[in-house]
Amino acid sequence: MHYHVKAKPIDAKAAEFHRILTDGTVAKQQPDGAEIVASMARAVLADDGYAYWTETCYCATPLHHERATVYDRFFTEFEATERDEALEVAGQYLMDVLSSIGQRQ
Repeated sequence: MHYHVKAKPIDAKAAEFHRILTDGTVAKQQPDGAEIVASMARAVLADDGYAYWTETCYCATPLHHERATVYDRFFTEFEATERDEALEVAGQYLMDVLSSIGQRQ
């Protein structure tokens, strides 16, 4: 299943989130680490302060494991909606924003 996700990043945790996305911590998580990293590479931070991305998940409860292991530590107001069409949102790539916040800290 494909999901469109909308979530509010927790600014105070941006540097930590960027670190675990880029140092291999998340990537080696099974079974969904590679998809989380790929999803965050696609994610866009829009002017409304929310991150938007698409993600593939086949769990009975959408993104259950992803949220329990990663997302709920770094986002609030998390919404996942099943969709087939492409997600197009204007904004900055989330990874670029996370990186710049990490460099300031």
